[in-house]
Amino acid sequence: MIAIIGGSGLNRLEGLERGTELHLETRWGSPSCPIVEGLWHGVPTLFLPRHGAGHSLPPHRINYRANLWALKEAGARAVLSVAASGGIRKDCQPGTLVVPDQLIDYTWGRDSTFFDGDDAPVVHVDFTEPYHRRLREALMEAALAEGIPLIGDGVYACTQGPRLESAAEVRRLAQDGCTLVGMTGMPEAALARELGLPYACLSVVANLAAGLDPQARVISVEEIHHVLAQGMQAARQVLARAAGLIHAGSAPPETGES
Repeated sequence: MIAIIGGSGLNRLEGLERGTELHLETRWGSPSCPIVEGLWHGVPTLFLPRHGAGHSLPPHRINYRANLWALKEAGARAVLSVAASGGIRKDCQPGTLVVPDQLIDYTWGRDSTFFDGDDAPVVHVDFTEPYHRRLREALMEAALAEGIPLIGDGVYACTQGPRLESAAEVRRLAQDGCTLVGMTGMPEAALARELGLPYACLSVVANLAAGLDPQARVISVEEIHHVLAQGMQAARQVLARAAGLIHAGSAPPETGES
């Protein structure tokens, strides 16, 4: 069972057949909205838009713990996350698809672990490689098979949001080695690791990060939506092919393997 978490621009999974809504409750509360279970291009698939119905949840209000826990309870064995991002590195232009291999977390105040209660010991999971290598390879192989350009590396910076970053903040991120900036990649990736769920991210660059576009002083939200509409079509093609590759092969092991 493949789980797909949809980000901005991917609130529906077109072509999902025999879709059934799963209304799940977890010890961590409710997920963003009901999970939809069905067949997508012949692959058993779970779909969850992280921002909820109508894109109503800002990044810092998403119940990441409930989302990941519910997906695992529903039978997910691997998670493919889709995220809109701003491009920092020169090759990360608007509309580009990127499969990052590293991340840096700049968020604060989010519930970021399952191991923070009195009823269980603290567990320190290895997070050296935050994204699952075999899932990343499946995304890259899928893009190649579909003839869709894709960058197979990058450092994803996760900021608090929901506002966009200042130009000075983007300069700092670039100095830190970040190539992309988004708002939802953490604690999602770390929680998946704590649950032993193989996890990878497919990022769609929606805009150049603040201060990097020589033609624009203000980032246009309307332009972001336009780019996402085009980029998500390519992302859906890559996801569908990758889901088939993962389903056809042996299931990724439920360990911290990167």
